[in-house]
Amino acid sequence: MPSSPAAHRNSLSRAGELSVEMTRWPSVTESDDEAAFSGRLIELLEQTPYFAAHPDQLLALDSHGSPARQNVLALVRGKGRRCLVLAGHFDTVSITNYGSLASFACDPEPLTRALIEELSVKNRSPSEDKALSDLMSGDFLAGRGLLDMKSGLAAGIAALERFAELDEPPGNILFVATPDEENRSRGMRALRDALPSIAKQFDLNIIGGINLDASGDDGDGEEGRAVYLGSVGKFSPFAFIAGRPTHAGYAFDGISAHLIGAEIMRAMETNSALCDEAHGELSPAPVCLEAKDVRHGYEVTTPAHVWMSFNWLTHRRTPEEMLGAFRSIVADAMRTALDTQSENAGAFFARQGGGEVRRHDGQVLLYAELRALAFDRGGQAALDRIEELDRSLSDGQDPLSITRQIVAATLAEAGLEGPLVVIGFSTLHYPRVHLDSAGERGADFERNMMAAAALCAKRHGTSIRPKQFFAGISDMSFFGHRPSSEQTQLLAQNTPCAAFVDDAPDGLLSYPVVNIGPWGRDYHQKWERVHMLYAFDVLPDLIFEAALASLAEKD
Repeated sequence: MPSSPAAHRNSLSRAGELSVEMTRWPSVTESDDEAAFSGRLIELLEQTPYFAAHPDQLLALDSHGSPARQNVLALVRGKGRRCLVLAGHFDTVSITNYGSLASFACDPEPLTRALIEELSVKNRSPSEDKALSDLMSGDFLAGRGLLDMKSGLAAGIAALERFAELDEPPGNILFVATPDEENRSRGMRALRDALPSIAKQFDLNIIGGINLDASGDDGDGEEGRAVYLGSVGKFSPFAFIAGRPTHAGYAFDGISAHLIGAEIMRAMETNSALCDEAHGELSPAPVCLEAKDVRHGYEVTTPAHVWMSFNWLTHRRTPEEMLGAFRSIVADAMRTALDTQSENAGAFFARQGGGEVRRHDGQVLLYAELRALAFDRGGQAALDRIEELDRSLSDGQDPLSITRQIVAATLAEAGLEGPLVVIGFSTLHYPRVHLDSAGERGADFERNMMAAAALCAKRHGTSIRPKQFFAGISDMSFFGHRPSSEQTQLLAQNTPCAAFVDDAPDGLLSYPVVNIGPWGRDYHQKWERVHMLYAFDVLPDLIFEAALASLAEKD
């Protein structure tokens, strides 16, 4: 008989207890619960012996929103100035996909029992069969945010408390819990911007960081038990296509925006030739996140505009390279579409017995170029109207809709007609990061991390492997990373909504960062579940040993 979740709960480690307790605190992104989480976490930490004795080393840092979202900072001081930062987010995705079980979504043990009961009596898909098997084994525990990523936070806190109990800790650990990772990483970016002054206030030398985010593994956990040496970069290129509308009965009197969009889709969607490789690992293929025509009701007229936005991940390409490649792809696709329409028109008119085949040349404009044309036509007043629209939309929760509306308004101000395609970036850019960017410091940090991994793997009778790139979009892109001003300028000029531009200040700290977190399955889904033994026992030990290994180095 498999053991019940309750049986495992009775023997949970400190990390397990913290994981379950924090999961019971709902914290969906942009909710009031997210805003309240930081206060609850501070109250929990205040009850620990170390922070009861050192309340001045427990801080809250405002990030954004009203009520304010706050980063929680907890510093354990030891010998010297060397400091390792542990960081993880506490916001979660929505609980709506739990349906009738939504009331249990944030209570791991009742939810696990309820999911077992629900799955046991229904016709199951293969993924549901796997979920039922996992949950009945007693090795996994379910809960919204338990995997992504409160068990990672809990492992960091458990390691921090263990470090505080040492007679003479070799250095310092700064633990940070951040909001908003699931949206715009505003918590981590606020921390990044404030960290230089925090380091100066406490006289700390930040030597590295460990991000605590979760990974998925559909196998036996070998892929999930990992130290990630870098994280993918995310680009979100958009194509706003302007054709020439016409009555559906006279198709060749206009230009089909849909045909141009179809060729762009064909060239981009899951095209493995567009993946790039670094350190022996291949980045995922690009996929389309949204494709729609822009119209406001039914009529027998072809649409004037079609909108597309893609998710394109990278292991090495720069913003300049990505935008240049996308421009070339879009230009080729538009030429193919226009040639195809002309060929179809020729064949149609030949069968009809006469008619004029109109050939068209299209153009591809960067958003920065479109904005300049809007200024040429309407002056500063045109830009003021665009910026007012930008401000009015910036608090919205749908970045693709916001960007689409701003591009449409800019195109109207420029007074241009199709065929043309405007391209740029529709959401926040997440930079590619890797220890290779940190040179010898990165190599030293990697050696220390993998030495700790080898020690813990032997101690716990398991495997912990190095992997080059964390595949999920995460705060790691802004953790210890100092972007170049040239890349920032290009991104800012071609991201229509200012709220999706990372306006990084001067003087940021730069240091090597890895990701070490829990593993499980189906995060963000109804069957989200964490592997308990690794998350609750192995992971906090690994983080503790990694801290000792990195802090033992001499200044």
